[in-house]
Amino acid sequence: MHRIYLDNQSTTQVDPDVMKKMTIWFTKNFGNASSNTHAYGWEAQEAINIAREQIANQIGADSSEIIFTSGATESINIAIKGFLKDNLIENPHIITLKTEHSAVLDTFKSAEKNGVDVTYLDVLKNGLVDILEIEKAIKENTILISILHGNNEIGVIQPIKKIGEIAKKNKVIFHVDGAQTLGKIQINMQDLNIDMFSMSAHKLYGPKGVGALYIRQKNPRVKISPIITGGMHERGIRPGTLPVPLIVGFGEAVKLSGKSLDNENQRIMKLRDKLISGLEQNMIKFFINGDMKNRLVGNLSLSFPHIKNKLLISRMRKISVSAGSACTSLSHKPSYVLKAIGHTDELAYSTIRVGIGRFNTFKDIDMAIKVITDTINDIKIERKTYEFKS
Repeated sequence: MHRIYLDNQSTTQVDPDVMKKMTIWFTKNFGNASSNTHAYGWEAQEAINIAREQIANQIGADSSEIIFTSGATESINIAIKGFLKDNLIENPHIITLKTEHSAVLDTFKSAEKNGVDVTYLDVLKNGLVDILEIEKAIKENTILISILHGNNEIGVIQPIKKIGEIAKKNKVIFHVDGAQTLGKIQINMQDLNIDMFSMSAHKLYGPKGVGALYIRQKNPRVKISPIITGGMHERGIRPGTLPVPLIVGFGEAVKLSGKSLDNENQRIMKLRDKLISGLEQNMIKFFINGDMKNRLVGNLSLSFPHIKNKLLISRMRKISVSAGSACTSLSHKPSYVLKAIGHTDELAYSTIRVGIGRFNTFKDIDMAIKVITDTINDIKIERKTYEFKS
């Protein structure tokens, strides 16, 4: 059975060109980048330098400001915990949103146990934060603002530039979780006044197991202490042997995404709009969650009233979609993101996430329209039959 993958916010297929670039670093060029006494090590270090440059160029940073990690979750932990560790003040205050990824929320919950004061701001019904609420939340002891750039569940893109301006004006360090936006939209650390930026490779057709953290080195210089010890790798901030093949793949994935960004977004938007219009033409009732203007083009969070998402997904064997964030999929609670935008439990449990990506085609979308339509209609017929017999 041919399956269609439509869960590209969860993870993406490694691009064949990325895989091709990585392969030699698993086999022929297998050196440790920290081995500085022979050619194997020198070649590995040079490959890492190139990848660092590729990522830095894509986000308007200097290569010295990029450190490699195992993924966005580790980057977030280093950014928040490392910053708090190096900036000890009495009763530090942090600002974030109730709709952040669990990697941020769980890290802040841990910080609260150590005396950190955290403000969790509400969002509007469209998923965006009210800028005035951020300004009002800042206190004399506010040292950090952390915001998810593109929401992994509902796809909304927060007004990062305006938030960055507020943070800079108030001399507050600004961390952004960019796992969903790197390679998907134009990003520049200087234009957006971002001080720390967490990234992941597997969201943009790179390998799993590698990420990066941008840490501003001037105006202002952000100081971070390591949260694990064991060596002087990555400026002493993130010790551990560097996975050269994965880092090479990450750099190549970023380079490829940057080259095709505008054209790819236009193509994916056409696929998304075709899916929406197809369901509408088939008289399927649904709601799109999140602001339609400020959003990742490939993300569609769809609520189908009175249709349980787990039942719907279990019946749609030909297409792969999700009920929301992969990182909270084991939770039996309704999505806290959907609850934050005003959904009832019932509507939250009636929501699926469709993630359209680079390797999806118009034929895929035609199949998705048919599968979703047929499955919902079948569920409705079964329900009516059961009610009639009862």
